[in-house]
Amino acid sequence: MGKESHYSSKKDRVFVRGIQGQYSLKEELARLRGLPRVIKGKDLLFNDGPQSFSKHFIEPVDGMTQTLHVHLEEYGPGGRTQKHGHVNEAAFYILDGKGYEIHDGVRYDWSAGDVAIVHMNCVHQHFNADPVRPARALVLKPKPMILFMNLMFQQTVIPRPKEATPEGAGFVPRHYEENYNH
Repeated sequence: MGKESHYSSKKDRVFVRGIQGQYSLKEELARLRGLPRVIKGKDLLFNDGPQSFSKHFIEPVDGMTQTLHVHLEEYGPGGRTQKHGHVNEAAFYILDGKGYEIHDGVRYDWSAGDVAIVHMNCVHQHFNADPVRPARALVLKPKPMILFMNLMFQQTVIPRPKEATPEGAGFVPRHYEENYNH
């Protein structure tokens, strides 16, 4: 007879092996449990610009999660991001607007409700196709896990624009939006 299935076993399972040395799992769990569980978007401002803006909810530097990096991107009218590549993959859930991606020279169009997937090691760039309205995407990526595995390649091919597009001149990101029905 084979080994007992872990699906029906009544025995305790080992999910993580013991950690030895100066690291204290008890202290780390206490630290993690002491951090906020809800990040208030209204307390965060967009940064970067003038064509694409970012609002970071969770990122590796804050120590809140071990495997996720979550941020909101807002692309001004006709705006674009830097052209870049990195090891981590990412999912862009499009909240509003319409635009497109260029991944390794191939164009992929998107609009609200779509998910744009950036594969690992893909050179890519994000574009807002609307010359009048902004576009938004919620971005989820396992960047901390990739960093933990020491796969830290990230390269900018074309820098983020320093000037607004003619149609986006004077655009200010929606820092304090109250209507979330995109």
